[in-house]
Amino acid sequence: MSRILVVDDDLESRDLLSEILEANGYPRVEAVADGLAAREALARDNDCRIIIADLHMPNESGLDLLRHLRKQNARREIVLMSSFFSHTERKLAQDLGAYALLDKPFRISQLLEIVSQLAERDSIGIST
Repeated sequence: MSRILVVDDDLESRDLLSEILEANGYPRVEAVADGLAAREALARDNDCRIIIADLHMPNESGLDLLRHLRKQNARREIVLMSSFFSHTERKLAQDLGAYALLDKPFRISQLLEIVSQLAERDSIGIST
């Protein structure tokens, strides 16, 4: 199973999401504070296929990270989460191929269902 990367500038949110994912059978979770740290983590370990990122963060936003991944044609899926998506941000995220957009607060079951779908796609080798 590939690694999951959680990207959020809020430490409590990062820790909570990591703990929930690990408790639900995803043992390879890494958490970082922003898009720049995410780029560094992805450069170190190419085995990350699922990224869960906050939209609004200092240094580099979730949309900036998504743009970067698409420029690289990376085989990675990104789920963006935010307490507010403007119409423009929502459209841009969809156009750039975000797998899902989660409106905070969201149900943990909703997140786990999305991650399960992505993990299943990854395990059977479907490329996007």
